Amino acid sequence: MTAPTLENNRVKLSLLDLSNYNSLEAIAQEKDLIYYSPSDISSPEKLRDYVQLAVDGYYQKTIIPFIIYDKQKQAYAGSTRFGLINRKNKVLHIGWTWIGHDFQGTGLNNNMKFLMLQYAFETLGFEKVEFRIDERNKKSRRAVEKLGASLEGILRKDTVMKDGYRRSTCCYGILKEEWPTIKSTIFKTF
Repeated sequence: MTAPTLENNRVKLSLLDLSNYNSLEAIAQEKDLIYYSPSDISSPEKLRDYVQLAVDGYYQKTIIPFIIYDKQKQAYAGSTRFGLINRKNKVLHIGWTWIGHDFQGTGLNNNMKFLMLQYAFETLGFEKVEFRIDERNKKSRRAVEKLGASLEGILRKDTVMKDGYRRSTCCYGILKEEWPTIKSTIFKTF
């Protein structure tokens, strides 16, 4: 499996690995960047472990991790990935997304998600893309809803957070047959 490079005039997503993750060390240190995630990237060592798990998943063909480069700001902005890739059922998740505070609200995330959805549906031929979000994370939930994803249900207290809190996870999805309408309405400027 080769990792694609997904790119438009605003953003470039390329394979995140142990040769480039250190470009994200400063951003990973930003306060509350992944507050709603059970992952921990709060130190260079923990960031390396986070990337190592993603790389392991890449070689097991269940993850494609990306490093995000913002072409407008000419800077690395964060990380995202395809995860829980299920080739038999043609379903994957988009998530594990974190971008530095200076990149949030700039349109970068919409550009990334467009490229990822387009690749999942049009190149890989997957039938469904899912998103899993902490029920408390209103900002991320609104962002996914604006992409056209439908709330399919809530997994109650299914994930243990770093502080021991048991979060409930909102499950969103976009179906392949919904993609053309979403692409032509929500992403009409892309």
